[in-house]
Order: sequence, then structure tokens, then C-alpha cells
Amino acid sequence: MSTKRSRPLTWIPRLLGVATAGYSVAIIADPSLFARPTGLQADGAPLPTATAIGVRALGGRDLASGLAMALAPAGKALRTAIAVRVGADVADLAVLGTSLPDRSYRAKAAGVAAAWGTLCGLSYLAAGD
Repeated sequence: MSTKRSRPLTWIPRLLGVATAGYSVAIIADPSLFARPTGLQADGAPLPTATAIGVRALGGRDLASGLAMALAPAGKALRTAIAVRVGADVADLAVLGTSLPDRSYRAKAAGVAAAWGTLCGLSYLAAGD
């Protein structure tokens, strides 16, 4: 009887990390991709400079956490990267879920942050030993 150790499913958090990084690059390049769906930019209105700066900063944070999830070695380093990503999603849930200009935008943003944070949190189980 062979006791072959199963390989961790590290592709799961890595895929989530790549998706996070990809979206981050997109909103850094075009902050309106984040600003319009969150109500921070009205339809047809120019994007305020301060909003663009804030979105790009958020994109930079998420790019770093996404790349960390995609590239960290399995085990403790990957689990730490996932924990950082989940922490960022909890912060987004709290800030966007309470601060956006309209209730419907707050609900949508909070839902996205909660869903992504939950997916990333569950991927912790696949991070390896």
C-alpha cells in the first residue's frame, strides 16, 4: 500500500492572485473602470483627479497582493499572501460598504468585496503546508 502525499491545490489561490493582479492593472490604466460602477464617477462626467489617484493607489495595493498570491512559494508564504488579500477585501467591505455616495453602490461594492474575500479566504485551504 502506497502512502503518496497529495499535492496542494495551489493553483486555486494563484489563479485568484492572477485575476486580482489583472483587474488591478486595468484600473490603474483606466480608473473609470472602478469609479463608474462604484458611483465615484457619474455617467458622462470627467473623472476627478483625486478619484483617479485614489483608485490607482487601491489598484497598486491590489496588484501587490495579487502578485504575492500568484508567486509566493506554497505553504506559509502563500498563506500570508492570502491573508493580506483577505484583509484588503475586509477593508474594502468596510470602507466602500459604508462610504460610497449611494446605497445601491455601497451594497454592490460590499457584495463584491465580501465574495472575493470569501473566495480568497477559502483558497487558504489549498495553499499547501
